[in-house]
Amino acid sequence: MDTTRPARKVPSREGIVEARRKQHRNAALLIAPTLIVLAIVIGYPILRAIYLSFQADKGLDPVTGLFTQGGFAGLEHYAYWLTQRCGTSSGSAIACPPGVIATDFWPAVGNTLFFTVVTVTLEIVLGMGMALVMNREFRGRALVRAAVLIPWAIPTAVTTKLWQFIFADKGIVNSLLHTPIQWTTDPWAARFAVIIADVWKTTPFMALLILAGLQMIPKDVYEAARVDGANTWQQFLQITLPLVKPALMVAVLFRTLDALRMYDLPVILISSSSNSPTATISQLVVEDVRQNHFNSASALSTLIFLLIFAVAFLMIRVLGADVTGRENTPKQRRQRGQRGRGKHQKRDNSMAPKERTATAP
Repeated sequence: MDTTRPARKVPSREGIVEARRKQHRNAALLIAPTLIVLAIVIGYPILRAIYLSFQADKGLDPVTGLFTQGGFAGLEHYAYWLTQRCGTSSGSAIACPPGVIATDFWPAVGNTLFFTVVTVTLEIVLGMGMALVMNREFRGRALVRAAVLIPWAIPTAVTTKLWQFIFADKGIVNSLLHTPIQWTTDPWAARFAVIIADVWKTTPFMALLILAGLQMIPKDVYEAARVDGANTWQQFLQITLPLVKPALMVAVLFRTLDALRMYDLPVILISSSSNSPTATISQLVVEDVRQNHFNSASALSTLIFLLIFAVAFLMIRVLGADVTGRENTPKQRRQRGQRGRGKHQKRDNSMAPKERTATAP
């Protein structure tokens, strides 16, 4: 008896495309309310700050002593920060005199970059070590994991006051070192005091993200490496680091962007003055607002935004940091593109209908 089956109906290419479009439309409708809220809460303030950065501040100019009515200022505020050029009553531009907040811009940029590089580097090393320890099986591991997060959970203001007592002239650090170091007045001692306090507070965050990546690595991989004769150091270099890289890069990305916006810790621990040895660019924004230079502060905020955006772009495109969990280096993007083209070719080859026949015994 012939048991020939009719050919299975395969959807056409147009049907597949239409189904995907419908799926994308439904997804867009679901996320539209969230996007609208984000556009209002985040997008509008950014656009407003950019607009104000091209407007002159109303009020008394501290350099010329003249009252300004505002209006369009062009790139005047950006030149004020980047080149420290101040306007005069005659309309010309001269180098800003000492005491003007713009003269503290490049030292603040240097402090910000210095804090970012040093703190993030130390947090990577210490966070990796803490994550490796917490990833092992031992008694009381849950308690250790909870205790490690305490510094990160404490508010920054409370943490900073704690370190103020530690770095006091007769505090714990000087008592242990038997050396009267001026931690809050000496420029370099103050910088390292900020670094120590920031590393103590934020290393648990780095360790937590790295630990999440370590727990995704199968144990069988390490067992196979031990069978092949790999020692602990070789396992770390050849297995742990490559497999934990996506989580590590996301942690580095978040901490780098956070460090570039550092404000509260150096202000509370050392000084809120714009000419402080630990002043950051965020401090200059707040100081400019206190002087009622809102549009000038908007220009500096825009520069900070562009700096953070450039750093995030480079880390995602060049170093492969991707919050989606995929490694995103140029080589890996090419490999994903090749795999995608291969899948499309296989799908096209399977579009032709096939007929299955069978004969009875």
